[in-house]
Amino acid sequence: MTGYYDSHDSASADDAERPAAEHGMSRRQLIRHAGWFGGAVVLTVASGEVISHIADSREPDSMTAAGATAAANSSLRFVQVSDSHIGFQGPANTDVVGSFTEAINQVNSLGFRPDFVMHSGDLTHLSTAGQFDQVKQMLTGMQTDRVFTVPGEHDSIGDAGRAYRKTFGMGTLGDGWYSFDTHGVHFIALVNTLSLEKLGHLGNDQIDFVRKDIAGLSSDTPIVVFSHIPLFAMYPKWGWSTDDALKVIALLRRFSSVTCLNGHVHQLFTKTDGNITFHSATTTAYPLPKPGRAPAPTPQVVPARQLKDALGIRTVGYRQGDRELAIKDQRLA
Repeated sequence: MTGYYDSHDSASADDAERPAAEHGMSRRQLIRHAGWFGGAVVLTVASGEVISHIADSREPDSMTAAGATAAANSSLRFVQVSDSHIGFQGPANTDVVGSFTEAINQVNSLGFRPDFVMHSGDLTHLSTAGQFDQVKQMLTGMQTDRVFTVPGEHDSIGDAGRAYRKTFGMGTLGDGWYSFDTHGVHFIALVNTLSLEKLGHLGNDQIDFVRKDIAGLSSDTPIVVFSHIPLFAMYPKWGWSTDDALKVIALLRRFSSVTCLNGHVHQLFTKTDGNITFHSATTTAYPLPKPGRAPAPTPQVVPARQLKDALGIRTVGYRQGDRELAIKDQRLA
């Protein structure tokens, strides 16, 4: 069996035929019924309510002109969280809601209010309406003005992404990609969990979107790209790569500073290729093995006291005039 979910379902090969009720859906059902859809949306956190609206690709964060000017003259600080897998049940983490809550509390205890928070996919584990509603409700506790998301493959299981779209993907561009500008930085959010075989995939329409999106930008504009699956060949044997990413990377070569931030692999990893730096994020749910150190990337059980050391959040800072973004990864412990 070579389906993409072979590498990412919480069930082992021995669990393939367990009743659907035990895991919500059997492993073979996951493979047979998995539908891939991408979507992304900007969420405004106001009065304890997460309000979704369209992320305009050319509008600077729906700010006023005066506000945009003021923001451009100040430092940018945002947070990346990833792979919360709400709905996961297994010994690798018996309380993913609790650990995601701790991650939210850690964001709120940073000592500053992030300009935004990006969740880089796998918000849920089985993409049920209840799990999406739970994630949305939990995000209301995030002390930030805006929350962005991109989908992971676990966010589009069995329903072609309808539950994700209903909660987070309303009014998005194409299959869910978008871009925005703030503090002198151009952000691009990509969807590479829609048309999957073994590796992530962007598709021609999305690549054309990137080409047109960056056409008018100066080459000294800092670029940050979000995706769920890595845009570099971290470990293709496990699906940890995107088969047509080089087409986008080629478009970004002319920029002096490009930072690509992804989730999916549940561990920290950094690679630099010329002007482009790739940073994989850790998870708030459970660790996965390092590339090649296990038969497959299945959830790893570690001693309870060590679990939080494997989980965490990422803060990113940028001051205009700097060449690179300052990235700090923090353990959940």
